[in-house]
Amino acid sequence: MDDNTRKVAELLARSLDHSQAKQAETQLKSAEATPGFPLILLHIVATPDLPNNVRLAGALFFKNLIRRSWTDEEGNHKFAASDVSSIKAELLGVMIQVPSNLQLQLGEAISVIADSDFYKRWDTLVDDLASRLDANNPSVTTGVLTVAHSIFKRWRPLFRSDELFLEILHVLEKFGQPYLALLQATDGLIESNKSDKAKLAELYKMLNLLVKIFFDLSCQELPPVFEDNLSQIMQLFHKYLTTTNPALATDDEDESGVEEYVKAGICEILVLYMQKYEDAFGSLTSGFADATWNLLTTIGLEPKYDILVSKALRFLTSVAGNQRHKDVFSNALEQVIEKIVVPNMTLRTSDEELFEDDPIEFIRRDLEGSDSDTRRRAANDFLRQLMEQFESNVTDVTTRYINNFLQHYKQDPQANWKSKDTALYLFTAIAVKGVITQYGVSSTNLLVDVVDFFKNNIAPDLSSTHGHPILQVDAIRYIYTFRSQFTKDQLIQIIPLLITHLGSSNYVTYTYSAITIERVLYLQVDKKPLFSKEEIGPASGELLTQLFKLIFKAATPEKIAENEFLMRCVMRILVICREDSANNSEFVLEYLIKITNQISKNPSNPRFNHYHFEALGALIRFIGPVNSTFFENALNQPFMGILGDDVQEFTPYVFQLLGLLLECNPSAPLPKMYQDLIQPILTASLWETRGNIPALVRLLNAVCARASQLIIQHNQLIPILGIFQKLLSSKATESSGFDLLEGVAANFPADVLQPYMSQVFTILMTRLSGSRTENLTLRFTKFFYILASKDDHGMGPDWAITVIDASQARIFGELYKAFVIPSTQKLTKYIDRKYAVVGLTKVVTSSKSMATQYAAMWTGSVTALLKLLEVPPVPSEEGVYDQTTEVDLDDVSFSVSFATLNTARKQVGDPFPDVVDARKWVGGQVKQSQLFQSRFGELAPEARSVLEGYA
Repeated sequence: MDDNTRKVAELLARSLDHSQAKQAETQLKSAEATPGFPLILLHIVATPDLPNNVRLAGALFFKNLIRRSWTDEEGNHKFAASDVSSIKAELLGVMIQVPSNLQLQLGEAISVIADSDFYKRWDTLVDDLASRLDANNPSVTTGVLTVAHSIFKRWRPLFRSDELFLEILHVLEKFGQPYLALLQATDGLIESNKSDKAKLAELYKMLNLLVKIFFDLSCQELPPVFEDNLSQIMQLFHKYLTTTNPALATDDEDESGVEEYVKAGICEILVLYMQKYEDAFGSLTSGFADATWNLLTTIGLEPKYDILVSKALRFLTSVAGNQRHKDVFSNALEQVIEKIVVPNMTLRTSDEELFEDDPIEFIRRDLEGSDSDTRRRAANDFLRQLMEQFESNVTDVTTRYINNFLQHYKQDPQANWKSKDTALYLFTAIAVKGVITQYGVSSTNLLVDVVDFFKNNIAPDLSSTHGHPILQVDAIRYIYTFRSQFTKDQLIQIIPLLITHLGSSNYVTYTYSAITIERVLYLQVDKKPLFSKEEIGPASGELLTQLFKLIFKAATPEKIAENEFLMRCVMRILVICREDSANNSEFVLEYLIKITNQISKNPSNPRFNHYHFEALGALIRFIGPVNSTFFENALNQPFMGILGDDVQEFTPYVFQLLGLLLECNPSAPLPKMYQDLIQPILTASLWETRGNIPALVRLLNAVCARASQLIIQHNQLIPILGIFQKLLSSKATESSGFDLLEGVAANFPADVLQPYMSQVFTILMTRLSGSRTENLTLRFTKFFYILASKDDHGMGPDWAITVIDASQARIFGELYKAFVIPSTQKLTKYIDRKYAVVGLTKVVTSSKSMATQYAAMWTGSVTALLKLLEVPPVPSEEGVYDQTTEVDLDDVSFSVSFATLNTARKQVGDPFPDVVDARKWVGGQVKQSQLFQSRFGELAPEARSVLEGYA
């Protein structure tokens, strides 16, 4: 081990010591850019003489380094070329020889590299993988297959494209035959090692990965190499679906064993082939349906089988949904419902334990769409699919079971409560039709009466506070599911009952009440809330008090943030009540600040955090303008605390909310505490974190709007334009760059901006002539029209043309012809098109430049103006062209990214409120312009006719 390797190993060891960790990590990060550093890490991971914890620290640092620094935003390698080639040459070899915990980290690093380089810049990888496949060496082969799966599974969610199919073809040519040979060899070894428990476990791990890779390789198109051998392959899969080896049985009732995972993986393949390749697979359907039927009727109720049962039911669901094979079930509906649906709809002891011991997990599994791997969800989907094919028969059979269960419950409600629970689930399954939207069920089965069933069987449990808590939850869930099927009057009677259940001592009961109240308040009619602020306002104080009380039942920051459903309900009430929240604003703000201070100690639940800051945003937006000073003072401590402590998950939220706060009182001078923020938010390091950028731009624009003179006095416009230059240099941040540039144009006078504008347009032209995107040209076009339209601010078309030409003589004509005019019709947003209409009108009616050196472009400009007014916009090829990167709240990793707060979105005001009828306004401008009238005859007769119609 050389000195450099030893030093890095020592730093890794110190990074594990809490007292030395920060300093060691800083030293490691400072060495990242040193040529050869990634290879030193790799060699540390590969050195068996080093302590395991040091090797693991090296593997983690290597993985994170690859994630951070493998390529830049344009896809170019950031490491030295020699390091790139050496890493690719050595990484796989190291990975397959190290222990499994290290393999996992290195495998993720390979996936990251493959994301950017595979296959064109790493065309040797598949050959290398294939050459190492050896059924007689399961530990090595499992590592190889793990890497292969991590690369190939990326294809599953992708849309079809020529590039994608070329990549898959490249893999199949090199990997297809070795894969099949390994599958057969693994099957042979399993046969010959049936009683060797340890060997069998190793071989089944390999088989499990082979099953996953079969799915990967088939996910886009049926591979010829599989199609040619489909009968033999499916025979092998049938064998492993239908046989059970006692040697692989696990004692743990909760955790699935490798045999269950293999069978579940085979069921996933059957679903794929049933849905996509039925023409090739069709003849095998009946045999697999029988096998799956037998599996489901013989398998135990233990939780370890849940994933397998749900996947098997998904296969039967796909069979039931296929017109050619639906008759598999037509003569056995009674048996199917009795032996497969009902047992898997029935509440088990393990479900009751989850309800008591881990209520938040129970809720997440139970909510629609979040429990796809549970038996109930899978059985529900299967029954609904059968309903689509045999509605009348399935309704009749299921209704008999529902009535029997309800009758059994009535005989002894205390002992037989589970029967009612099953009945309610069965009824819901047959009552729901169509898709379930964010507003609930879109349509119902006309053969059953949802409201009548509610009155007879649900209302008693909803009204009672003494029944079994699971039946109370069932009653609340029924409202949640069918909320859009109730009339407003019915919901008005139901809401007080839900509020009562908020006071329940049972976690699931009060949480489901909050969930259902929030979703009921979310209901809309004609894009307006079903319930108005006047209707909800009187109850809002009581509701909010109870919700905060429930949130603060927890003692630690982690437990406070555990239940995002409570916080979502708080947010919804504030959004609905809007200005009517003023009566409660002081105590609500006090609670929200307490929560902020708590969760800042350890941000643990991204969804809770997001809804929390949305709630703060709602309060600031609707109440802030009434008393902005109170809000500024109250929020100063928590917000500055987050920024001072560098709570990275929360800083983008704080920047957005500070921007919103500053916009509450736009005419007032900037308070001292925010003046002190200007210099820190111009610090380059703050802009290095991508998640901060859109929020920082929002805040900086809000600061500029209230403190432009202060910024001019302190010569801070230059660093602001420097930030614009940095943002524009990357495709990922160019939209934010234009947002900042538009803010500068809106908030600073023309004479202050003039000295910098030629440099600004030089920067823009550099990008336009280099790595140009459609977004870039559209934003450039919009920016020109903003400048051209602002003639009352000392700007206007001639000012814009002059500052552009100052960057390069007569360059405006080229930019205008190449980018502005062709992109004008692609501006799709109302405000953008309004800027274009006004800007173009100014160009053709008042620009002296357009009458002299650029006279030849005048008629083309008029044509572009008429197109704007008469022809629908052309959709952008890249979709929405100025989108902010938003993150789905279901992505739990979004805390490191930027998530837009809807309540804090900047209100887009109409820049030209006097332009109500655009055609009429243009007609008036044209008529008043001597310049335009003097050239009217140059226009084509059609254009003249259209313009005369505007008068």
